[in-house]
Amino acid sequence: MTDRSLEFDIPLQEIADFRLQMEDIDRSAQNISRSLVSGLRSALVDGKSLESVFKKIALSASSRLLNSALQPLERAAGNLFDTILPFAKGGVVTAPTMFGLGNGASGLMGEAGAEAILPLARGADGRLGVRSAGRGQTPMPAVQITVNTQDAESFRRSEAQVSAMVARAVGRGRRGL
Repeated sequence: MTDRSLEFDIPLQEIADFRLQMEDIDRSAQNISRSLVSGLRSALVDGKSLESVFKKIALSASSRLLNSALQPLERAAGNLFDTILPFAKGGVVTAPTMFGLGNGASGLMGEAGAEAILPLARGADGRLGVRSAGRGQTPMPAVQITVNTQDAESFRRSEAQVSAMVARAVGRGRRGL
């Protein structure tokens, strides 16, 4: 007869998880045992009815079981809210990100590279558009060009020079973005 041995490859993490589950079961069993002994003692010493003792034990056990069952759900809900990032002031999404469209559908952004989120606001005319600088924000840069001439004909002659100045200012602004 040959000696046959069985060999198992069980990852250490699974063993540790199993050990924790077994310790949790052992603690629950000890708690139920304590509740049962305490209840029976109350029934004998204090004269409580056996029915009320068992009801108390059953309620205690079911409460512990419910709390234990809801813990993964509580952790998942907590993790969900930890990953929500507000973009009320705008922002940039650099990785594929799902978002709700408000009609039950979902959208995907950032799948082809960085995408910007821009807050919208209604102007005085009621039109919806990108919000510009407001209270507490840095205002958009303004370029002011002053041309002093003696008369209207001199102003017309300086048109090319003014156009070149505007083009240079716009070029500087684009480099600053």
